Amino acid sequence: MVSTSFFTALDRIFFLLRDWLVGFLPVALRPAAGVLLGVIAIVAVFPGFFALTTVFERKGLGRMQNRLGPNRVGPFGFFQPVADGIKALTKEDVVPYRSDRIVHFLAPLVLVVTVFLGFAVLPMGRNMVLADMDAGLLFFFAMGAATELSIFMAGWSSHNKYSLLGAMRGIAQMISYEVVLLLSAVSVVMIGGSLSLSKIVEAQNSYSGVFPHWYIFTPWGFAGFVVFAIAATAETNRSPFDLPEGESELVAGYHTEYSGFKFALFFLGEYLAMFSISGLGTTLFLGGWSAPLSFFDFVPSWIWFFGKVMLSIFVFIWMRGTLPRLRQDQLMNFAWKFVLPFTLLNLFVTALWRFLGEGWLRWAVCSAILVAAWALMGRVGMRRKHFGPRSYRYAE
Repeated sequence: MVSTSFFTALDRIFFLLRDWLVGFLPVALRPAAGVLLGVIAIVAVFPGFFALTTVFERKGLGRMQNRLGPNRVGPFGFFQPVADGIKALTKEDVVPYRSDRIVHFLAPLVLVVTVFLGFAVLPMGRNMVLADMDAGLLFFFAMGAATELSIFMAGWSSHNKYSLLGAMRGIAQMISYEVVLLLSAVSVVMIGGSLSLSKIVEAQNSYSGVFPHWYIFTPWGFAGFVVFAIAATAETNRSPFDLPEGESELVAGYHTEYSGFKFALFFLGEYLAMFSISGLGTTLFLGGWSAPLSFFDFVPSWIWFFGKVMLSIFVFIWMRGTLPRLRQDQLMNFAWKFVLPFTLLNLFVTALWRFLGEGWLRWAVCSAILVAAWALMGRVGMRRKHFGPRSYRYAE
């Protein structure tokens, strides 16, 4: 039987590897070298996940649509990302003559750098966080807000009306749903009592019998997770909220005038943002690196974190292959007239949960308020506002 010390060592394998590597350096350089190795790990691991995810997504969508997906390059098509990367690197970098060349060049770099910075505060395992800030949640949202700047830079600098329109549409969408994203996280802060993501995970790392105390298993936590997931889908421009890239009316949106490696950086940034927001949702509502059942606590914590993140990515892919794209008016009305009011109500319910004390009463009261509000706003309010179903018109 495998000893407990083996699983403890496996949980700390990255720390042991880091300590072994920095042990070759002088003592004065070891702290800086440890931080540098952490940065290198993040920069290496998540682009690797990006490459694998593109294969799984294309194969998954192919399966949903009764086709094969990538199957030519390498075993089972798994070398397709390598071929795509070589193609992006060797393609000509076309820059519009009247564009702002400096801003045009900086836009994809700003997107990728700010997304990478968000990973620095995510606890990816027990004590596995690059920068354990007391205000880690604020830092994450600050870095996320910078992605809107990169989109505006790309659309404005291209000197293309389609690019500018796509950028404005994207910024309006991201600002609208970023408010919801932030407010859904406030409910977790109210219960956890901290802006530190590590402390939020620790607050959920306890069990009643074998069942965990994750926030998603409470009425306010489940409602907060649902609106967080909706807002995260809109923030990352994933279907059915992929309107900034609506090819039927915008060619390709804000990155219409990008080619070669610059376009690849936008593509990479979108997937990295998806990993990042999935990691935040895992941290806030799904217990972060904690095990789903108490008797699985021996499994290394980083396996649970990345497993939950990849499960979230699968849901993103599943939605892309299932749901049609919304109209712009439906998107904005849904944000400001349904999701945002419901999120504000959830803050009130969270306060009730906090001050009603233990017992069945708070479960009954909080659940009744949220279910009644969802039904009333969904069945009555949305219909009264004439947010009708999608209609199709075809040219004769």
